[in-house]
Amino acid sequence: MALLEVDKLSVAIMAEGRLVPVVREISFEVSESGSLGIVGESGCGKSLTALAIMGLTDGTPVRIAGGAIRFEGRDITRLAGRERRRLMGERMAMIFQEPMTSLNPVYRIGDQIAEAVAQHRKVSRQDVRNRVLELLRLVRIPEPENRQSAYPHQLSGGMRQRVMIAIALACEPALLIADEPTTALDATVQLQILDLLKELQDRIGMGLVLISHDFGVIAETCESVAVMYHGRIVEAAATEVLFAAPQHPYTLGLMDSIPNPDEDVDDLPTIPGRVPRAGEAIVGCAFHPRCPQATPRCRMEEPVASVPGEVLCHYPRGAAP
Repeated sequence: MALLEVDKLSVAIMAEGRLVPVVREISFEVSESGSLGIVGESGCGKSLTALAIMGLTDGTPVRIAGGAIRFEGRDITRLAGRERRRLMGERMAMIFQEPMTSLNPVYRIGDQIAEAVAQHRKVSRQDVRNRVLELLRLVRIPEPENRQSAYPHQLSGGMRQRVMIAIALACEPALLIADEPTTALDATVQLQILDLLKELQDRIGMGLVLISHDFGVIAETCESVAVMYHGRIVEAAATEVLFAAPQHPYTLGLMDSIPNPDEDVDDLPTIPGRVPRAGEAIVGCAFHPRCPQATPRCRMEEPVASVPGEVLCHYPRGAAP
């Protein structure tokens, strides 16, 4: 049984009295100790998918419009609010993109980590304090006895992200969702954070969903990859398979735009056109306005996957129009 199973999940936003679809019938699985990377341009629905899984869309204009999210065999979209909240933080946790906006600026970091422990564990104050120090050591923050009294603004970006990881791991969750956890960091700190996530995943045995724009980050961290475009998964495969032979024109465009350090070029290839707006209606294949191989069929007929994991394209790589 999969640890997390997202089955034909659709997400919509209530706008001007109507539901606007922004994520459409996406499906994927994450096994215990497994890792999935979700990649795509900004606005394709990656973060919204993560928020829906974590139940963080409640009380907002965002609605789950269809499908199921099964965690450890239970459809968590059907759980009552209190029962859902018990899962969040204890069995499922999330690292957000920008720690400076996620951490409370007026509370010391030790108190913020302690809150995550105290919310889910009935332990003494001393046990909570010991757990805070243990977590700070786990994420390699030096001098944890002193740093626990620091405020977020007194730490570097990399240290703040480590604090976010400590909060997420406070109760040793079975599933961790990391939403672009290295975007705001320089290359050296980024590598350290990725190494830390892999080490902690191996040590704790948790499943990992990593959301990123960066194929390099996904390749270093994840066993499988799902490529999203305009609210749909257009291609999904094992990481080695996808990197060896990408099939969808969008995946090919993303990978072609990655700079090769061994080549001296003046201009990098780009995908022409613009990213569609969330909920924008496009007749036919959503990628056809930007696709170099689009045909009249692509402009009129939306591709449909007949089996899970099938490339969402009329003419995947090697197929003649």
